[in-house]
Amino acid sequence: MGFLDVILGRSKPVRPDLDQLFAVPSAAVTLEAAAGFVPTGLGSVCFASVEGGAFDRVRDEVRQLLDADTATGDTPVEFSQDSYGYTWVLARHAPGDVASLVNDLHAVNTQLQDSGFGPQLLCSMIGFRAAADAAPLGLVYLYKRGTFYPFAPLPGTEERRDNALELRIRGLLADDLRIESDLTRWFPVWGAPGF
Repeated sequence: MGFLDVILGRSKPVRPDLDQLFAVPSAAVTLEAAAGFVPTGLGSVCFASVEGGAFDRVRDEVRQLLDADTATGDTPVEFSQDSYGYTWVLARHAPGDVASLVNDLHAVNTQLQDSGFGPQLLCSMIGFRAAADAAPLGLVYLYKRGTFYPFAPLPGTEERRDNALELRIRGLLADDLRIESDLTRWFPVWGAPGF
């Protein structure tokens, strides 16, 4: 950052750091030991929808990349669109195989980034549930910030979140993950695939 940037109040944008995703398996151990949350085996990548042949090729490449990872006959990757117009790629693995899930999410993000769709990437989410009552929890990775935050929707029909749990999880994972310090960036991901 230059002298003029400091004087004019401009800040250098944070660069995406996809390697932060590889810290999730150790965070999963902390979540289970300290809070009783276990992985669901579901994770997703969200990005602004794009059209055209280039994106169709990338989608086919992502599907081939992730479909090649399994011989179970299940569809390990699904594409969907939410009510806000964002596209979600949902990856599935055995609940205990967080490392493989993270590898798939990293591969999807990298494929989109390397194909020129980095500016459209929004976030990735890894699903967890409480072992005691199956309450959902997501660890959300903000692509453009290189940080994580917890998202804990309350069960039911209303769109409400458990802010106390989110803050508690933030404290538990402070040593495992780069946590987003700006709480205004902890946006809800209602209805995200993976919950």
